[in-house]
Formats: sequence, C-alpha cells, structure tokens
Amino acid sequence: MADLPNSTMGERLKIATRKATIQDILSLPPKWLSLYSNFITKNQSSVTSIESALRSLTYIIPGRFRDAELASESLHSSIQLLSLYHDTLLLRAISKLPGVPAQQSPHNRYTKFWIQKSKFYRRVAMTLSVVQYTELLWEMMAKRKGEKVRWRIVIVLEIVKAVCRLLLMRITNSRPLVSPPLPEREVIPEETVEEEEEDDGFRDEGFHEERERPVKEKEYKMKRTGLSLPMLPNPSDISSYLLSKVLTADDIKAAPSLLNSTRGSAQLAEILHIIQPVIYAVALSRSKDKRNWQPWLLALSIEYAARQLRKDGLRTTSLEREQWAKRGWAMGWWAMRGAFYENVTKGFLHKTSERLPSLISGVLDDYLYLWDGYYFSTSSN
Repeated sequence: MADLPNSTMGERLKIATRKATIQDILSLPPKWLSLYSNFITKNQSSVTSIESALRSLTYIIPGRFRDAELASESLHSSIQLLSLYHDTLLLRAISKLPGVPAQQSPHNRYTKFWIQKSKFYRRVAMTLSVVQYTELLWEMMAKRKGEKVRWRIVIVLEIVKAVCRLLLMRITNSRPLVSPPLPEREVIPEETVEEEEEDDGFRDEGFHEERERPVKEKEYKMKRTGLSLPMLPNPSDISSYLLSKVLTADDIKAAPSLLNSTRGSAQLAEILHIIQPVIYAVALSRSKDKRNWQPWLLALSIEYAARQLRKDGLRTTSLEREQWAKRGWAMGWWAMRGAFYENVTKGFLHKTSERLPSLISGVLDDYLYLWDGYYFSTSSN
C-alpha cells in the first residue's frame, strides 16, 4: 500500500511533463513568426530587393509560359502572396512607431483609415488582393480540365472580385474604389529601427530610467536648455527645403474626405465599372469565335459609359484624379484583349517578333503564348 502514493506521484509527474512539452511545442510557431517579423522589419530594403529580383526573374525566364507555365506561375503567385504578407508585417511595425512616416501618400492614409476602422474592410480587401494575385494560376489549372471548366472558373473569380468591390463600396459609404485596396509598402527609417533596438536592449538589461538619446547629425543641441534644433538648409537649396515643409490641402484633410461619396450618375458609373468584367467574361464564354467583336464592343461600351457618367457626377480630389489616371492607363489593355487582339494586335506582334533578335523574340514569343491562351493574362481589374 505504501507504493501507491509513489506510483501516483510518478504518473502525475509524467502527465505534467507531457503537458509542458505540448505547451512548448505549441508556443514555438508564434515565437518563430515573431522572429521572422523582426527580421523582415530590420532588413526591409534587402527583402524588397530580393522580392523584386525574384519577381523580375519570373518575367524573363525563357520558356516561362510553355512547358512549365503552371510551375512558373505558381512561383510568381507565391512571391506575390509572400510580398503581401510582408506588407502586413511592415504595416504593423510602422503603426507601433510614433510619428513614422512623417508624410504619407493620400492612398496610404485613406486605406489605413479604413483597415483600422473596419475589420470587415481589411478582410474583404485581403480576399480581393489574394484573388487578384492567384487568378491566372487558377485559370491555368482549370484549363487542364477543359475549356468549359476554365470559363466556369474565370466567371466565378470575376464574380468574387465584383462582390468584394461592391462590399468595399458599401463599407466606405459609396466611395469610389482605390487600387490597390490595401496600403502600399512604406520605408521604415533605419534610424528609427536602430533606436528601437537600443531601447529593447536597455529594457532587457533592466534599465528603466530615462536616458539621453544621441543627437542626430543634422540637429544642433543648445548648451543651456539641452533642446535640439534642426540645422539650417543649404543656401542654394532653400526653395526645395521650404516646399518640403508646406502642407497641401490634402495633408490637413481627414482621411475619409480624400475621396468623395458617389451619388446618382457617379454611383451608377462605379457599379458599371465593377460589373463590367463579369459581363465580359460571360459574353466571351458564350462566344465560340475568338474573332467575334460583340463581347469586346459590349464590354468596352460599358466601360466608356461608366467613364462618361463619372465625369458628369463627381467632384475630384487629388486621390480621385490619381485613381482616375490609373483606370485611364488600364484602358490600354483593351488593345490586348478579345477580338481586337485576335484581329489586329496579334498579327502585328507576331510579325514584329520575326524581325527581332533571337533573345528578345524568344521572350516576346513566350508572352504571346500567354496572351493567346489565357483570359487573366491581360486583365486590368
């Protein structure tokens, strides 16, 4: 009987050890994610350069879209998704740094306001971005199962994007859409990161009292008061220095005021712009002839009508003009789509490819293969 308590204690110790081991294992992923987040934040410029190099490599690899188009597009989509995750990490890091950055673009101010105000906006915008980064990959996988499956996937993806955009429009009180719907990557000043590292080091060592921060090289520290003043600018560059300190009307506007709410014809124009890709995809799926002009003319007419209605019904701000210009440049992709591409652009590009050096023509041929066979390769939405 005396052995029972000992055996019970042994079993309890084993159970406690197992629980501790499980807890340690479960705590590892958050620790790894935290370490990875710190690494990305401290090496932002290097990470951005690597991302750009890998993304460029997927564009210029010979034969990218022929025998291994699925593998290459998988790599490209993975890089885009990883870059999106890095943007999220850097956005969190910036939000924890007071006063950084000092000046932000109207687009980033506007999108940051909405992702902080509405979790639903952040989720919908993230979903839309993921679909946009992977849509061509989904089409490539669907095409291997036949044209019918491919067009079903294309239409479903266009419907998903249209629903996301309508939801974003609803969340922002009928304001126009911005592209991209999430904030773009901002540069974290290296000095700020170094100061944060020094602060962390002092906290780890147990120093909680205030310490004197090193004065920046471009500041002058007054001897009596100890206050720091910025150094005077170069006399030959005073104009640019003063202009950099001037606040514009958009700088003092509230973030939601950077875009006006749409009403009447302007709201109808925005809805037409959103549903136009769905109508075009459905029309193309029902057309048996690639050279048929009807789907192309139908979609282009809707887009043109949306632009005309929007011009008459909307007061513009600088952010609206910026987004308006992006949509104007995106109209150029209609020369690479549908009947216009099949009847006009395709023949011109093939003839041009025959006259170019072999290295350049090889890359162009790879893209011609992509443009000939995939809907999302020239999608501007």
